[in-house]
Amino acid sequence: MSRERRAEMIAEVERRLGPKAVLTDPADLAPWLSDWRGRVHGQSDALLAPGSTAEVAEIVRLAGEYRVPLVPQGGNTGMAAGATPPADGSALLLSLRRMSRIRTMDSASRTAIAEAGVILETLHDRAGEIGMRFPLTLGARGSCTIGGLVSTNAGGTQVLRFGTMRALVAGVEAVLPDGSIHDGLSGLKKDNRGYSLDQLLIGAEGTLGIVTAAALRLVPAVAARTVAWAGVESPVQALALLRFLEARTGAVEGFELVPQDSLDLVLKHVPGTRPPLDGAHAWHALVEATTADRQHDLAGEVERLFAAAVDQGIIGDAVIAANEAQAEALWKIRDTISEAERAEGLTLAHDISVPVDAMPGFILHAAAEVEAAYPGTVASGFGHLGDGNIHFHVRAGARTAGDWYDAEGKAITRLVDDLVTAAGGSISAEHGIGQLKREELARLAPPGRIAALRAIKRGLDPLGIMNPGKLVP
Repeated sequence: MSRERRAEMIAEVERRLGPKAVLTDPADLAPWLSDWRGRVHGQSDALLAPGSTAEVAEIVRLAGEYRVPLVPQGGNTGMAAGATPPADGSALLLSLRRMSRIRTMDSASRTAIAEAGVILETLHDRAGEIGMRFPLTLGARGSCTIGGLVSTNAGGTQVLRFGTMRALVAGVEAVLPDGSIHDGLSGLKKDNRGYSLDQLLIGAEGTLGIVTAAALRLVPAVAARTVAWAGVESPVQALALLRFLEARTGAVEGFELVPQDSLDLVLKHVPGTRPPLDGAHAWHALVEATTADRQHDLAGEVERLFAAAVDQGIIGDAVIAANEAQAEALWKIRDTISEAERAEGLTLAHDISVPVDAMPGFILHAAAEVEAAYPGTVASGFGHLGDGNIHFHVRAGARTAGDWYDAEGKAITRLVDDLVTAAGGSISAEHGIGQLKREELARLAPPGRIAALRAIKRGLDPLGIMNPGKLVP
């Protein structure tokens, strides 16, 4: 697309929507031109910042008229470069951050309607004010936005009990590629009028339209929670602990696996962290249990269960947080692993899933395969063991070099993805495909799946203006 056409569209957007809706200063644009990890860099002539759904629709209509692609952005916290503009500067950024209203919050219907730019932590706080909660959280909750969470079908640490974003969205409002507005916010439980646009838009990464608001499911606020940290010998033992707990209580909603090497990195790079247990353990499990029943002695129940797990040799040692500060300190370790890895050096991140019961063996096998093929690297898995989603990361270690990503990154990722596919898993569990996984999706997905993705994209976005170069191979 010519620079002249983009300039004409930018001028027209500013004329119609005012100066607040257009940013062109390079200093203002700079933070939004690279992905969170700083690996993918793009260019754009402007960042468009509409303040309402009607303004989004106006921008999309103009984009179609001028044939200028749009790249939607929320908090820019994604791990697959799905919100990074093309390097050739052919697209304009469309920021939803000004659309930050929580339109409704209702404890009776247990729903909230939040605009795309609402920060997740803000939604948590507002729900808490009416005795409810939105049961999805992740490390970037202070900056990630609802629109991005819907568009990537985000997961997080509570999927074990409540499911991914797809299970928590009752309806979607979005601007479609022709500039029309889809309003699915009524959240009908029964609606058999054919294909579900809401479900198509969830996880579509902005390639089929721009999510502007979502109706979200709330649950009663937590009356009590208990967080515990256990040292275990292996991922197999960690899964045994999960199964032990699940057989005896329905209160577990978070179960995170942390290897000792990831814990070591956090202690090294993240101020204010400390070892949860005395002595080293090869692996660790972070467990969160909650209840909405104020009469439930949750702390006592968890203490008894962990004591029994120690007696039966399932875990070696454990600590139970005595208060909220200690609970948050334990979660801080888990939430800052990626941050600590980035501080340590070059890392290849693979957001993968395999069947839960196969995950312990997969982690050990895949790490051994990678480290044998690329001596000096450090491979390990951490994350949501309970739902079969592990963040399998490979650190450059002794092979660190300025061109490591280019020299070996693609080959290492192919090896990991082949192992995942052989195990019956997915190369993208919760972060989406974005730019970084398109090539691998094309290589590994069944031809019928690729054909369907392309047909849906062509059908809804014939001009190809919705987040080009993302998701669809």
